[in-house]
Amino acid sequence: MSDTHWRTLRIATYNIHRCRGLDGRTNPSRVADVIRAIEADVIALQEVIGAGPQSPGHAEELGAQLGMGWVMAPTRHLRGALFGNVVLSRHPIVHHAQYDLSWKTCEPRCCQRVDIAVGDDTLHLYNVHLGTAFLERRYQAGRLTAIVHDRRIAQPKVVLGDFNEWTRGLATRLLASHLVSADVRVHLPRAKTYPGVLPFLHLDHIYFEDSLDLEGMALHRSRVALIASDHLPLVADFRVK
Repeated sequence: MSDTHWRTLRIATYNIHRCRGLDGRTNPSRVADVIRAIEADVIALQEVIGAGPQSPGHAEELGAQLGMGWVMAPTRHLRGALFGNVVLSRHPIVHHAQYDLSWKTCEPRCCQRVDIAVGDDTLHLYNVHLGTAFLERRYQAGRLTAIVHDRRIAQPKVVLGDFNEWTRGLATRLLASHLVSADVRVHLPRAKTYPGVLPFLHLDHIYFEDSLDLEGMALHRSRVALIASDHLPLVADFRVK
């Protein structure tokens, strides 16, 4: 098929840690600088502060600074403000849904689905931040797999975010059995994304359907990114029909 039938799409995932850097400073503008340097078309963010009684929140501030559309899936309140996942997009957002992944008394979690118009097609992006406990993630893995493989939602699909799995856990195995894993070990000399300055854990992952063609991956390691959050952004370039 001719290349004229394909377009390149840069997608990233980034846990911004409430815009609080490793220097202890809360600085949304610094996080915006990191995102701007990535030049992503779509970016999934975790640990984002939304609107509260005293402030419109970091989600709105980042969207305004970057000139990107955004939607938020809050999971709980943090000091009176909304807190959860956000997707920023340069392409039109046509639909937004939220699925509860909370387990027992653990911190509330969710899967955020954002449908994005890319040319004549719709990309279905699933932004997740799984829990830290093993049994919690086991439940969330099964629930997430069922959500993503709902056949009423057509291709293409991308699942990405902070999975809190530093080994090949259940969520990783279940998703990899149905989707293509963007294996950072193949594309990157350094596969670890957490913590930012001296990363030793690979917590952030990207999975996708084979209707997408992965061209390459990058771990954004600028001076600003190394201090802006305790995670590094994981970036993937896709070709989309």
